[in-house]
Amino acid sequence: MKTTKLPPKALKAVDVGRYFIHLSNEAGKPITNKKLQKLVYYSQAWSLVLNDKKLFGEPIEAWVHGPAVRSLYVQYKPFGFGPIRETISVQDVKKISGKVKKLLDDIWQVYGKLDASYLEMLTHSEQPWLTARDGLQGHENSEKEISLDSMKSFYTDKLQKSKGRK
Repeated sequence: MKTTKLPPKALKAVDVGRYFIHLSNEAGKPITNKKLQKLVYYSQAWSLVLNDKKLFGEPIEAWVHGPAVRSLYVQYKPFGFGPIRETISVQDVKKISGKVKKLLDDIWQVYGKLDASYLEMLTHSEQPWLTARDGLQGHENSEKEISLDSMKSFYTDKLQKSKGRK
């Protein structure tokens, strides 16, 4: 996959995460770090498919509990397995707009209603995470990156199949 440089004011994974925290707070359904990681992963994957570009530059690693962005994990690690209690105002997420906001809102509509354990199981059944974890035991920690190419290919195929193609 041709990787284009991100623009100077490009989003970071934490920006995407904060948008989802904002949405979860608005819905009155606090979000955990584990669920947040999966939503950010799916946002990157579907941006590659639908917009043909990366949403953020940080790598996504194939961790035991599914795809994870290390910087985002570290940011919200103090909350442990509990809900992230952070107030995020509309002003805090205003840099997300237009096409990206629509994408994230769509991700929230599809995946936001699912719980963290279901999302973990879902990512564990999908090829990008499985490929990155190849050769590792289920409980074995890993810093292996989930490739953008594998994400784009897998979810493009999934989209085409859902449209009755292929």
